[in-house]
Amino acid sequence: MGQQEKVATSIAGAVSAEISASLAPVDAELARRYPGDPGTRQPVHTVYVPGDVFDAGTVRSWGDQALAALDEHAPDAASLAKVLGLSDELAGPVHERVRAKLEREPVEDLRIDFEDGYGPRPDAEEDAAAARAARLVQEAFANGTAPPYLGIRPKCLEAPVRERGIRTLDIFLTGLLESGALPEGLVLTLPKVTYAEQVTAMARLLAAFEEARGLAAGRIGFEIQIETSQSILAADGTATVARMIEAAGGRATGLHYGTFDYSACVGVSAAYQSSDHPAADHAKAVMQVAAAGTGVRVSDGSTNVLPVGPTAQVHEAWRLHYGLTRRALARAYYQGWDMHPGHLPTRYAAVYAFYREGMAAAAGRLAAYAARTGGDVMDEPATAKALSGYLLRGLDCGALDDDEVAVLTGLTRDDLEGFAVPRRGALTVTAP
Repeated sequence: MGQQEKVATSIAGAVSAEISASLAPVDAELARRYPGDPGTRQPVHTVYVPGDVFDAGTVRSWGDQALAALDEHAPDAASLAKVLGLSDELAGPVHERVRAKLEREPVEDLRIDFEDGYGPRPDAEEDAAAARAARLVQEAFANGTAPPYLGIRPKCLEAPVRERGIRTLDIFLTGLLESGALPEGLVLTLPKVTYAEQVTAMARLLAAFEEARGLAAGRIGFEIQIETSQSILAADGTATVARMIEAAGGRATGLHYGTFDYSACVGVSAAYQSSDHPAADHAKAVMQVAAAGTGVRVSDGSTNVLPVGPTAQVHEAWRLHYGLTRRALARAYYQGWDMHPGHLPTRYAAVYAFYREGMAAAAGRLAAYAARTGGDVMDEPATAKALSGYLLRGLDCGALDDDEVAVLTGLTRDDLEGFAVPRRGALTVTAP
């Protein structure tokens, strides 16, 4: 045994206690504002379907149309790899998993749209459509045909459509409760938010509904769509989006970038409106920093270039969509919008390639960290959290399998969840 070191201190214990007491309000504020990621599954995309188009067969129809497009334009692994530039090693597993996903769970998150995709209608017509949507959603969750996440996007809270948006939301939520409980996986989206006060108003609406129906306070959360320049930068120069998260009072679950509304708002001409435009990058970077640590997820927008027509045209649209999706994933935007069934093959191809090509390296680094064996990279707890989160996201969407990750890491899923603090949980209505 070596020489025992003499330990001496100079600061009195009372000083430490005084400092802790002085920082107690900061500790509480940090815990309130930055609780960390909720640890629930985040869908890789959101699909929007107009309120009068959605029906009980919508999800399966999207899957069947996507499979038909894959069979027609990339029927085997080699042809898909050629279109998207996949390596030989990735081609087979990606093509196989894309097909399986489209057969098993073609849509992860679906929003029944009563806003831009639905437009202005007579009140009686929208009333009936909202009630119908509630019935279909409740039935879908009850019989197991619903995607993991499903809900509506009502009209916004701007003056011209405010009453209509509130009424549609009320009819939908009331209809759900009249035929059962609020489903797990329910998601609401508030569009065209400009001022934090509109977010406060949405939170007040939901609180009033909860009180009227005897629900627990805070039971219902909602996403905020970032579609205007004012939602990023306020007139006084502050970051409005950060104020919106605070204004939601803990109900905000996501920030969704609206590619075309935002682009038009800042003057980008139609030919250049895309999720990789510098204006889009700036908006999403502000969203990302504002949401970091709050438990609010960030979603990228969409492309309006549809994969339809002759094969050459479909391939061109697929390459665009695949490239935009891969770009978003590298920038930590793990969710985006898909506007057409033909986007599903390249959504999943991009996601699966992203996780499969990095699986071995991430698993190796995490295994070395867990075993304290080091390696050629010195990782820290924050990196272990990122590595485990990467693998868990891959598992959640079907890119990776539990068995292969366990073989590469020597860790169970519970072990991975232990590194991804806070612990990941089951689906909840307030955390899409």
